[in-house]
Amino acid sequence: MTKESSIYSLLKAKFLIDDDALKTWKFIIFLFSLAMLMIYFNHNYDEKNYKITRLTNEVKELRSRFVDTRSELMKLKMESTISKKMEERQILPSSVPPKKIVIHKPEDKSFFDKLKIWQ
Repeated sequence: MTKESSIYSLLKAKFLIDDDALKTWKFIIFLFSLAMLMIYFNHNYDEKNYKITRLTNEVKELRSRFVDTRSELMKLKMESTISKKMEERQILPSSVPPKKIVIHKPEDKSFFDKLKIWQ
């Protein structure tokens, strides 16, 4: 076979209809299935990347909302803010400072010492 005739037979795809074509078809189907698997896995990879990006952006947004809400809560918990809110309801702060009540617990005594108290 000459070079021109081998190129011509390749262009005419004679290798697909020759006697040995079954092996060629098996190899072509194998390559096609590998290509389909590669496309499928690339698609899954891209889909997961998009999902990761979307979730990362959502986490950043939720974190910023958390920080904003926490700072707003800190402002609302301040004594001056609470005093203003209570003044609107005509509840004023006490002019007398609070006193601490201390309760002394008796020491733990043995069972017999406790019996003496009851007698």
